[in-house]
Amino acid sequence: MDRGLVAGPEFAHAVRSGEAYERYADPGGGLVVVDGDALPDALDAITTDHLLTVPAVVVASVSDPTRRPAWADLVLDGDGPHLADLAATVRSNPQASTVLAVLLRSGGGRSTAEGLVAESATYGLLQSGPEFDRWRSGRARPRRPPDPSPRVLVERRGDHLLVTLDRPDVHNALDAAMRDQLDAALRIAVMDPSIDSVHLHGAGPSFCSGGDLDEFGTRSDPPAAHLIRLLRNPGRTIAEVADRTVAHLHGDVAGSGIELAAFAHRVVATRSTRISLPEVRLGLIPGAGGTVSIPRRIGRHRTLLLALAVDRIDAATALEWGLVDELLP
Repeated sequence: MDRGLVAGPEFAHAVRSGEAYERYADPGGGLVVVDGDALPDALDAITTDHLLTVPAVVVASVSDPTRRPAWADLVLDGDGPHLADLAATVRSNPQASTVLAVLLRSGGGRSTAEGLVAESATYGLLQSGPEFDRWRSGRARPRRPPDPSPRVLVERRGDHLLVTLDRPDVHNALDAAMRDQLDAALRIAVMDPSIDSVHLHGAGPSFCSGGDLDEFGTRSDPPAAHLIRLLRNPGRTIAEVADRTVAHLHGDVAGSGIELAAFAHRVVATRSTRISLPEVRLGLIPGAGGTVSIPRRIGRHRTLLLALAVDRIDAATALEWGLVDELLP
């Protein structure tokens, strides 16, 4: 973790020769900061291929903030204002941090379906890991009475389908029931091509505050959970009707909230919107399709920055990055 700035040529040689696995990779994951000024943006094919499986978060430190070296998982300007936060996250959850970096690093050529399978399998592995277990063990789990009320409201207005997440008392936290109902609502548009547009809203103060933490880790069978995610996946369904879908964001949009919204062809947000990807801090990675949808909008460098080094971004930053397409008054 504290190996300092690695010279660019030394790093490239170590990767190409296979020495990087012993020199830079810790068994539990870790961080390597490389002098990016001493390397070109693209490395040769053999080095790039070997780099795909190096189990470390590889950061390029560059003096030109416009550069985006393809070999790096994340790019920082010099020491960068985010380096300390990044190092702290990797130090606290090295496995989740490193697994996410490797997954994003190798995901550029995957189809949506392939990406969702890879993400879900990786998510399931981390559910069985020590970092998630530590988070779960340190958190009291309140007992809520069963709530049979609908989680998703569906209304058709002419050629438009309005789908509204409706758990405003918990900022539309996504539980299993909401996931299934949302997927079923979106399937209406898949089956009915006469629907011109699908508008995805959230009731109450927030669009969606992410997955319902009270349900995290309640299934003791990660392989079964993996298969369920493949069977009922709102992200995949949004992708099927993406060209007709508009996501309307406001308030807190965390985790699965932004992961699902990012599949839509158009994302609009109020200026109060705050976006975050907190899963790594729980010992997990995004699991609602975010490793597929978000990099396609903002690239893997900024996706990893949001997941590892930034607590949240405001609406103006999301617009600048391309995570949203329009800000509303």
